[in-house]
Amino acid sequence: MDQRPQDYLFKVVLIGDSAVGKSNLLSRFARDQFHPNSKSTIGVEFQTKTLDVQGKVIRAQVWDTAGQERFKAVTAAYYRGAVGALLVYDVSRRQTFDSVGRWLEELHMHCNMNAVIVLVGNKTDLEDTREVSTAEGRTLAEDQGLFFMETSALDSTNVTAAFQTVVEEIYHIMNRKASSSFPSSDESQPKHEKGGLANGKPVVLQADADGHRRLGCCSS
Repeated sequence: MDQRPQDYLFKVVLIGDSAVGKSNLLSRFARDQFHPNSKSTIGVEFQTKTLDVQGKVIRAQVWDTAGQERFKAVTAAYYRGAVGALLVYDVSRRQTFDSVGRWLEELHMHCNMNAVIVLVGNKTDLEDTREVSTAEGRTLAEDQGLFFMETSALDSTNVTAAFQTVVEEIYHIMNRKASSSFPSSDESQPKHEKGGLANGKPVVLQADADGHRRLGCCSS
């Protein structure tokens, strides 16, 4: 495990119907492993991975529902503190794509911030049985204001890119907020005092009254 001191910790959640490949996406991203016979388990699991973004050490803490979605038992506690989400569907099962709206509603219900969301069409290796076109996924993402990417946990296609997209966009929002909030003459101010961002602590993205994302620090 990367032992470098982290500049930021971002909590990212994986959501979507059961058996769309969330656990294998996480396994591929965090450990470069794929388990073809993996089964849903009950509980919540998470893995961490350290990424470098513009010279900053960012630890992504990625949470997986681990089967809870089968029982509609994903709770507010699962989403608490999340600043990003990968909303996953299976390109070979249209019903999982049809569920995207419900997952978005749940995410917005439980998160009191405007999280960075990537819509992920997984299992592109099953092209012969594809039921959801790339164009459909992209159109839905555009309509909902989401990022979009198609992946395959089996052959690693775009897996790292999907997670990097979430982490980098969260960081960019943070960076833009910090830049707009403090004059350049204030560069001598200690980093942990700027915007209430404690070095290495979790952060939350919240929405202003006008709907724009802003940055705040977790209280816990």
